[in-house]
Amino acid sequence: MRHMTPLYYIDAITRAGSIRKAAETLAITSTALNRRLLALEAELGVPIFERLPRGVRLSTAGELLIHHIRTQVSDFEKLKSQIADLAGERRGHVSIACSQALLPFFLPEQISAYRREHPAVTFGVHLRDRAAAETALVEHAADLAIVFEPVRLSEVQVLATVRQPLFAVLPADHPLAPRKTLRLRDCANWPIGLPTTSYGVRHLIDLALVRSSVTLNVVLESDNFEFLRRYPGNEGVITFQIPIGLPAHSEDEGTVTRPVDTRDVPEGLLYLCQLRGRTLPVAAAKFAARVERALDERFSAPR
Repeated sequence: MRHMTPLYYIDAITRAGSIRKAAETLAITSTALNRRLLALEAELGVPIFERLPRGVRLSTAGELLIHHIRTQVSDFEKLKSQIADLAGERRGHVSIACSQALLPFFLPEQISAYRREHPAVTFGVHLRDRAAAETALVEHAADLAIVFEPVRLSEVQVLATVRQPLFAVLPADHPLAPRKTLRLRDCANWPIGLPTTSYGVRHLIDLALVRSSVTLNVVLESDNFEFLRRYPGNEGVITFQIPIGLPAHSEDEGTVTRPVDTRDVPEGLLYLCQLRGRTLPVAAAKFAARVERALDERFSAPR
């Protein structure tokens, strides 16, 4: 709607950190965008941005304004979704911030199934580490976050949790492949590939190593889980992943997966979250319910 346009402009400038870059994103001239900004600043009586040699940053007043803008935009999306429901056709946009493990298999399955029922709903899926995913919720840049082993939970509401044991990924012909479960001391005799320290899987492994006398022979580190999952098919390196990030049949890629004994590495938790106190748009709320059911059916222990 027309009255929302200036709000979208300010949000775009904030995200880009530059009037010129924001104008390119919005497909308008930087002169026109700057004119809109100056008019809004004149109306408010304070500068929204501090002009820097290489861009702009929010002023103190701008920080207050951007919080208001993102709340308004979020509420407007919720309103559009509710009106569409009244008309019998669910529309809306669902923005998700998630850990890497969700990207190859779980989210594509869930989103495609949801869109078969509600093709008018669009999605944005954004890779974020644990801290960044929670920040995205706070800034209304995401409706939902699905993350493994979050850093903090003070500003988010947990909708669901499921346990995720650690699995080793190794070549199908590896000497350890016949074993049903692996101990960390078994893996210590072989070259190891690990994710970088910002990821939950690495956090669990590092905690386990602190509590034990085992030293791993780390020959490879990466911030890309798909690379780590596929690499053991090339040489005898062992990497690690949680179940939600593993294919149903890893043997097709020349690898096998084996659980790591929970006496060595306890299970971690995967969290489905939203911002505390926020009422989600209908489409996001319905998708969250679907994800919660899928997580429960796939990963919760039988009662």
